[in-house]
Amino acid sequence: SPQEAQSEPALGHFLGERTQDLANLRMSDTSRTTFGGRRAIPPNNSNAAEDDLPTEELQGLVPRGVNLQDFLNVSAVHLFKERWDSNKIDHHTDKYDNDKLIVRRGQSFYVQIDFNRPYDPRRDLFRVEYVIGRYPQENKGTYIPVPVVPELQKGKWGAKVIMSEDRSVRLSIQSSPECIVGKFRMYVAIWTPYGILRTRRNPETDTYILFNPWCEEDAVYLDNEKEREEYVLNDIGVIFYGDFNDIKSRSWSYGQFEDGILDACLYVMDRAQMDLSGRGNPIKVSRVGSAMINAKDDEGVLVGSWDNIYAYGVPPSAWTGSVDILLEYRSSENPVRYGQCWVFAGVFNTFLRCLGIPARVITNYFSAHDNDANLQMDIFLEEDGSVSNKLTKDSVWNYHCWNEAWMTRPDLPVGFGGWQAVDSTPQENSDGMYRCGPASVQAVKHGHVCFQFDAPFVFAEVNSDLIYITAKKDGTHVVETLDTTHIGKLIVTKQLEGDGIQDITDTYKFQEGQEEERLALETALMYGAKKALNTEGVVKSRSDVDMDFEVENAVLGKDFKITITFRNNSSNRYSISAYLSGNITFYTGVSKMEFKKETFDVVLDPLSFKKEEVLVRAGEYMSQLLEQGFLHFFVTARINETKDVLAKQKSTVLTIPKVIIKVRGAAFVGSDMVVTVEFTNPLKETLQNVWMYLEGPGVIRPKRKTFREIRPNATVQWEEVCQPWVPGRRKLIASLTSDSLRHVYGELDLQIQRRPSM
Repeated sequence: SPQEAQSEPALGHFLGERTQDLANLRMSDTSRTTFGGRRAIPPNNSNAAEDDLPTEELQGLVPRGVNLQDFLNVSAVHLFKERWDSNKIDHHTDKYDNDKLIVRRGQSFYVQIDFNRPYDPRRDLFRVEYVIGRYPQENKGTYIPVPVVPELQKGKWGAKVIMSEDRSVRLSIQSSPECIVGKFRMYVAIWTPYGILRTRRNPETDTYILFNPWCEEDAVYLDNEKEREEYVLNDIGVIFYGDFNDIKSRSWSYGQFEDGILDACLYVMDRAQMDLSGRGNPIKVSRVGSAMINAKDDEGVLVGSWDNIYAYGVPPSAWTGSVDILLEYRSSENPVRYGQCWVFAGVFNTFLRCLGIPARVITNYFSAHDNDANLQMDIFLEEDGSVSNKLTKDSVWNYHCWNEAWMTRPDLPVGFGGWQAVDSTPQENSDGMYRCGPASVQAVKHGHVCFQFDAPFVFAEVNSDLIYITAKKDGTHVVETLDTTHIGKLIVTKQLEGDGIQDITDTYKFQEGQEEERLALETALMYGAKKALNTEGVVKSRSDVDMDFEVENAVLGKDFKITITFRNNSSNRYSISAYLSGNITFYTGVSKMEFKKETFDVVLDPLSFKKEEVLVRAGEYMSQLLEQGFLHFFVTARINETKDVLAKQKSTVLTIPKVIIKVRGAAFVGSDMVVTVEFTNPLKETLQNVWMYLEGPGVIRPKRKTFREIRPNATVQWEEVCQPWVPGRRKLIASLTSDSLRHVYGELDLQIQRRPSM
């Protein structure tokens, strides 16, 4: 019909004119200022900033007698955004405690538009528009006109009419799998011969668009359903800490679906002044996140503190999850005090999972913090065998937590996509800011450290050699012995389905001594990882005497024993001078003070062995103890006859008492449940200034309570009433902190039932 013939060019005219109008409108809006002569409009780097599109854009005057109300007008827009609606269930966003529409990119969703009269596709022209930020531009992906098309095409924006009855039209809208991630404003625009009529700005139709690990075209696509359940949808995790010989774990509430958390994560990117056009790229989003989760140099989320003094803030060990931290950052607009590596990793994991990037927290036991990235950790000894704190600059962290995020890496050669190491603990500068990654784990394993970002640093964290060097009084240095297996001893994460441990060491490195392991090291050296000393062939001549020692399982506030064993494998008689040093250390391996010093002499008959016992009293370590209860022992022994030096070091983590959580009442959604948190002070001293923390995503919002003191052997109880709102497997997590005792946790697994139907 002639009418249809008219509508085709009209639509083209509508599109062209609309874009031109928008350009003109923007130019007039910003012509008052010029931006350093370089750009016509200011940077579009805030999701929160808005600028309303005009409701009418008319070309000249409307002729007399024409009433614009006679054309199609929108009376209502329905987004099907309830938790039980298919939009949220199909897009796996039904867990978000948020009443706006939340969809994942590259996947279609439903919208219904009610008009003032029945829609006639032959003469009525309309389209949906999505806008983000204050200065939207179509070529930047910040202004998205969605055309009504007969069929949706993979990978492209489009809207298809799937139902038209009476005055309502139902659309299936599909977004691009490369779409910007954030909160969009939605409009409906109608074309008339005299210009465009547009709906008013309505916050109820705002739509969040997230990354989509379920969509094959998305850069974060993950093809395993169990992995998506864990790395995107699980809001409770387990973080491993402690020591390689004594692995400890604690639950962490990621809480990525809790009220206000999605907005807080978008705010983090706004605070970084990250250009909106880059927010669809997971490489850029995760790199900005690694800089912004720490407050160094950019007023980010968390202030790091490792000095055991936490004035005006919360000690890192007291946090039970990310929710409190992100909400406080959003409301105060100031960095939150304080964090250490597992807190940075926990909050970063929430940020990534909330936006839809699959992520996990990993722990590396004996992690090298190599100050000059030369793949060598130099430990200098005095001539008597004790460690020289003056000369030893590198530190070996007992453990270090970072994150892995899953994505393709189109900027790298094929094969380096998949898990990427990202670290938000501020350790070293990367391109002028404290951030680390994303570094391809596969590239780290094979030594391809030339590929961005920060692969040499991650390679050194898991592959450095420990070198013991004696600093002689005459100023010379003698390499005593080399330990190639100590660093990166074990790398772990939480297993899928369950709270157990999964060993992922082999994703970062080949087994020690394999041909591939040597090759990876040579590749890394070729690509510029430095090695200062040539240590080939430096192997200590085997002594006739072996030495080892064991630290008894030590409970906080109790005495314990250290047993040192000497074995003489020869037919000679030897006399030995030995030295034991006990140090209170930070988990970063840095010594705070020596609390125990003992020297003893041993005489060994031929082919015999001898045990020496050293008693460590609670009074020796309690007054200086740091919050994680790490004690580090170093034993050196000199065989007087041969002048051979034997050296061994071990850490132990004191067993710290637990907080006990109990519940009473029916474990149903919407029913009252009483939670009791209980703690008994096992120490001989009164605890002062006690704070207790409690949270459980979907069960109870984060709470805290203070007690002035808890006397020795006294028990305190704290009760809270809550109404769970999420069914299924849940967890309650509690912690306690005080002036002299910290790192006290407790947790309780719950099964919350759906409300019984009447």
